[in-house]
Amino acid sequence: MGSSLRSVYSLLLGMGILLMGSGLIGTLLGLRAESEGFSELAIGIVMSAFFIGYIVGSWLIPAVIARVGHIRTFAALAAVSAVAALAHALWVDPVVWWVLRLIHGISLLGSYMVIESWLNEQVVEKRGQVFAIYMMTSLLALGAGQFLLLLYGPEAIQSFMLVAMLFALGLIPIALTPVTQPVPIQTTRLPLRDLYRRAPVGTIGAGVSGLVTGSFWGLAAVFARDIGLADAWVAAFLSAAIFGGAMLQYPIGRASDGHDRRKALMLVSALAAAGSIGIFLTIGQAPALTVALGLLWGGFAFSLYALSVAQTYDRLDSSEALEATRGLLLMNGIGSAVGPMLAGLILFLSNASALPLTFSVLLLAYILYVALQLRKEAPVPAPEMADFVPVTRTSPVAAEIDPRTEADPHETITLHPGEERS
Repeated sequence: MGSSLRSVYSLLLGMGILLMGSGLIGTLLGLRAESEGFSELAIGIVMSAFFIGYIVGSWLIPAVIARVGHIRTFAALAAVSAVAALAHALWVDPVVWWVLRLIHGISLLGSYMVIESWLNEQVVEKRGQVFAIYMMTSLLALGAGQFLLLLYGPEAIQSFMLVAMLFALGLIPIALTPVTQPVPIQTTRLPLRDLYRRAPVGTIGAGVSGLVTGSFWGLAAVFARDIGLADAWVAAFLSAAIFGGAMLQYPIGRASDGHDRRKALMLVSALAAAGSIGIFLTIGQAPALTVALGLLWGGFAFSLYALSVAQTYDRLDSSEALEATRGLLLMNGIGSAVGPMLAGLILFLSNASALPLTFSVLLLAYILYVALQLRKEAPVPAPEMADFVPVTRTSPVAAEIDPRTEADPHETITLHPGEERS
């Protein structure tokens, strides 16, 4: 395990620094936009552009990597991200910010692809442990970035300069890494219609997860300020939810191994809905209680995507997992793009207290959907189930590192649409 980590520590360090900047700018923009008088609906639309960039980047970036290589691609994306961060401070306009968030979404997706291609090339032993460390590093870096907001505040240009510095610093460990550059990546896909037909609960779960977590990433800072939290408590609330996802995802997932994963999804959704109602009930009370509930809510809400991936893998052959991941990421990306707009509309038409109640309604609707599916399909036998592995939404390349896949990392696998798992 030690030798495996030593071979990729520079990649993890660079990605961690970059994600601290990404975590900071998401919260920074929400609070700054509100201070500048943007409507909640405008903020939601601006924040949704980041996730649209994710979808666009999944199609655009592989061609760029194939043309100029991984190091040049990563360097260019880090530079673009740094410039975009500074441009937010120079042009405070919702249309300009929408374009800049789109660019940042494309850049971050490309950065994930580069890092994950390198990890896949280097890690041969202990893939599951390295993969889990990579995913936890991502969440912890995003959570830690929230507290950097307190250094200068959302109104100061220095906060945007700090984001640009982090994007530039994240490039250094990557550019100087002695790790051999991987071969150009190849991605394939399982048509979304076929994916839904074979794993409906996991496919819809990925979309619902995107709706909920996309709303969180886009509007949680605005929500926290609207309910009266000071900036320090805003940072604590957001980081608590993210850290909750990092801490609880693995034990929740491991508890689901060997059981009907659909029932686990129902239980986790119910607990996340209960957490949402709890947050609603604590509005106007002690901020520490809201933060504590945010920790529990994040633990359940951020586990939905990983459980949806595991449930999908349960119903597919491991050789098909690489293709299925692209469809799950697309569903999650669509949900994440719609989520901030929906949350912004709700805040615009109502008040902050309506947002956690909306989360509860979405999650309860998903529970009802899963309950109906339980009556249509038999559970997967325990011996055929895949083991749970912690995972967050990154890029399709992450599936190649996932120990549940058996495909050779350089082989493109073609699925015949008519094939079913035996």
